[in-house]
Amino acid sequence: MTEPSFTEGDLVKVAFAHDEVEGEFLQGLLREEGIPSLLRRSRGFDVPDFLAAGPRDVLVPASAAQIAHDVLLDAELESLQPESGTVDTPRRVLAGLLIAVALVALVVCVVVDLIA
Repeated sequence: MTEPSFTEGDLVKVAFAHDEVEGEFLQGLLREEGIPSLLRRSRGFDVPDFLAAGPRDVLVPASAAQIAHDVLLDAELESLQPESGTVDTPRRVLAGLLIAVALVALVVCVVVDLIA
């Protein structure tokens, strides 16, 4: 009997990780079962400056998706999907950056007035 091929089909998302370390942990669980996987930054967080921070998607070939789901469920992980409201949208990130820039500008103005 031949072993099933886990390399056929398009890549499909089977899990969500909060950061690169958690994603690599999930990949390790899949690798132990012989399932190849790929770790990709989630949409909206594909900025290289985030380095290891930021959410990741765990992708496997379509032929291995069901078995990958079973492996991850057997591991009794808390959640494989993001909790609602825990992942910042790009608009929230932008708003936070704008607020931070405004606060820095305010501090610079106060310091310049004190020095002058």
